Amino acid sequence: MSLPEGIEINPKVMLGKPVIRGTRIPVELILRKLGEGATEEDLLDAYPNLKRDDIRTALTYAAVALAHEEIV
Repeated sequence: MSLPEGIEINPKVMLGKPVIRGTRIPVELILRKLGEGATEEDLLDAYPNLKRDDIRTALTYAAVALAHEEIV
């Protein structure tokens, strides 16, 4: 699976978790906050380095990751 352009995985950043490129904001955090009811505006206020497109990229990454998940 290739990563969307705005996502990076680097073992030296957040222990290799997928993050928004150029930040230390994990995709997992964005998904968790949205799942807890946070709005895009809430996230943008809480994380000034985050952009609206970053949130969409995180959602796209999660969808692609789940699409390639194998259930045994």
